[in-house]
Amino acid sequence: MQESFLQQVHKILPDLKAEQIDQLLATKELYETWNQQINVISRKDMDAFYIHHVLHSLSIVTLLKFQPGSRILDLGTGGGFPGIPLAIVFPDVNFHLVDSIGKKIKVVNEVAEGLQLQNITTQHARVEEVKGQFDFVVSRAVAPLSELLNWTKGKYSGAQKNALPNGLICLKGGDLKEEIKAVSSSYIVEQYAIAETFPMEFFETKKIVYAVKR
Repeated sequence: MQESFLQQVHKILPDLKAEQIDQLLATKELYETWNQQINVISRKDMDAFYIHHVLHSLSIVTLLKFQPGSRILDLGTGGGFPGIPLAIVFPDVNFHLVDSIGKKIKVVNEVAEGLQLQNITTQHARVEEVKGQFDFVVSRAVAPLSELLNWTKGKYSGAQKNALPNGLICLKGGDLKEEIKAVSSSYIVEQYAIAETFPMEFFETKKIVYAVKR
């Protein structure tokens, strides 16, 4: 599983430093340790941790490589996904990881400290309590697209520094036609099949969804 994971990572991030590879590999042991105390990942999912959590998070890289100095809000980060894997591969990008459940943020803080990540800040809060603006909001299967877009109104910076206009990037699964239809009058929405990059069973129905205000 680890070897397959590294092959897929190298496919999208061929220039990663050895230190970053080591950090990605170190995540599993840290999560195993903390998961025994605060359950943020299902026990059965730990066996496929690198694929189901780390590689899934990194699939965002296939859509966009964040430019240095970008500010990214990870909304409903849970145990730290996709924020922590992305923070490892983009050390010059600032990630703000937010969740409304305090014990999950505790795990995020401990994992970030264990990995010595300097580009992560965290907040135990609901999204409406989050101050400031960001280049992108990222999220993983937290809520329907209409809710995510409603929650994040006013959270996007007007300054553009990346290859895509500032907007929402979320990881979702299944048939998204109705979710996209519900917001299509106000937002341009594009979806990308993760399995086209990672031809694995787990990713067969998984998508990256990018939405930006019309």
